[in-house]
Amino acid sequence: MTATSTAPAGSAARPRPGTGRTDALAGTGTLIRFALRRDRVRLPVWIAALVLGTLSTADSFAELYSGPEDRANAVETMSSPAGLAMTGPRHYLDDYTFGAMLGHQMLGFTAVLVGLMSVQVVTRHTRAEEETGRAELLRSTVVGRHAHLAAALAVALLADLVLALLLALGLTGLDIEGIDASGSLLYGACHAAIGLVLAAVAAVTVQVTAHARGATGMALAVIGAAYVLRAAGDSGPAGALSWLSPIGWTQRTYVYVDDDWWPLLLCLALAVACAAAGFALSTRRDVGAGLRAERLGSAHASAALGTPLGSALRLHRGMFAGFGTGLFLMGAMYGSLLGQADDMLKDVDQVQEALERLGGADMAESFAAMVMVVVTAVAAVYVVMTALRPRTEETAGRAEPLLATALSRGRWVGGHLAVAMGCGTLVLLLAGAGMGLAGAASTGDAALLPELIGAALAYAPALWVTAGVATVLFGWFPRASAAAWAVPAYVFVVGYLGPILRFPDWLNNLSPFGHVPRLPAADMEWTPLLVLTLVAAGLVWLGLAGFGRRDLETK
Repeated sequence: MTATSTAPAGSAARPRPGTGRTDALAGTGTLIRFALRRDRVRLPVWIAALVLGTLSTADSFAELYSGPEDRANAVETMSSPAGLAMTGPRHYLDDYTFGAMLGHQMLGFTAVLVGLMSVQVVTRHTRAEEETGRAELLRSTVVGRHAHLAAALAVALLADLVLALLLALGLTGLDIEGIDASGSLLYGACHAAIGLVLAAVAAVTVQVTAHARGATGMALAVIGAAYVLRAAGDSGPAGALSWLSPIGWTQRTYVYVDDDWWPLLLCLALAVACAAAGFALSTRRDVGAGLRAERLGSAHASAALGTPLGSALRLHRGMFAGFGTGLFLMGAMYGSLLGQADDMLKDVDQVQEALERLGGADMAESFAAMVMVVVTAVAAVYVVMTALRPRTEETAGRAEPLLATALSRGRWVGGHLAVAMGCGTLVLLLAGAGMGLAGAASTGDAALLPELIGAALAYAPALWVTAGVATVLFGWFPRASAAAWAVPAYVFVVGYLGPILRFPDWLNNLSPFGHVPRLPAADMEWTPLLVLTLVAAGLVWLGLAGFGRRDLETK
């Protein structure tokens, strides 16, 4: 009789002598295909939005600054410290072609968006997988320890490279003076480089904390610090600060001006170092845990944590602090430009026409009313993230044990909605205060402070409608909840760019933000705000009714 032996279950995943490094990446290819399958809608939307936004901006530059005098006026405007802080280094102004204008005014802004896309890819396919327990199940099969991180970085790199290629091809095909093929290739490469750097940064932050939101928040703080260092270096005498920022490195390529490729080597070196650190740090922690130990809580929970509202406030406090600080600084940045608004925009015909439609006699007030839309679009992002948190809790399986108690579905979701609406209003207040303080200092008009706070708070009912839309999708169409992100995207494109690019008025009327009076340039109207409040209440009621009629979905 011939004896046979059967390998114990799971032995295929054990590293053989001399092959430990290979086994650590086992299953990476399969995970890459799986991640691409999961992101088959998300990533194309990101890439299409970035490409189309860049191409439309480049085309609008050719219309807005059609003559040499227009570009000369733009140079004079952008050469101020505030203008350089909002755009990029002064060297672009030496030969302000349409290409230099694109690199100067857009590269730093789109770098932040590309970084956000890359960070979300990495955290979604690493830390979020561990937080929900799926990573542990997969690692019990033939999947190596480093496979999840390697697959996430590969998907982020692929998305960044596709974006870079489409930008290069699209810009080359525009046939605009000053935008050539070599510069367009470098412009696309800058986006791939900054995306790779911030994906690698996320590879480190996902090792530090046990929560996906915390890892994303730390990575976003790095993006914010990079932007602030770049702005401080470009606008002040301490220009060396820009060299501490990867965003500053991409702008130091001076795309369409000098076309220097070598600063991208700094991005590549930093990306490799951070990615290597991420892989090394992942071996020093357990699956599902973070390097940073969880802080021990109080021995006795406060009474507030026993209520739906108190629990929701505890969950959302970090995100509220981040958005509140960011919007206050964003408002202050825009407010610092109000004193120069007349000089900046007096020769730009399309912007002048857009401002005249607002009805404001004062240029500073008209400009403030225009940029307030951008601030409220960011606030809408916060509201959507907060209002959709119940969906995350539901799919992660944390809602089911809560709702198995005496806690009703309406009270549970209502706690998150109260935070979304209440704290959304507070971030508007902070944004208006930042813009008002900086605007009052810039113009010498102290009356701007209460005016701009009131202008920001006027958008609160529109934010409540946004929360209502998210609630309806969560209650009735939970798998389509992500469609709520269309609201802030639509607000920015139609509400802010629409007047400049002369979009028809009916497009703006489709947005709840389009019915808010544009204070302080326009007169206050209470009727639209009352109607929006009633619409928001109706949407919330409808969404809660839908959630009460369906089964919970868990993964």
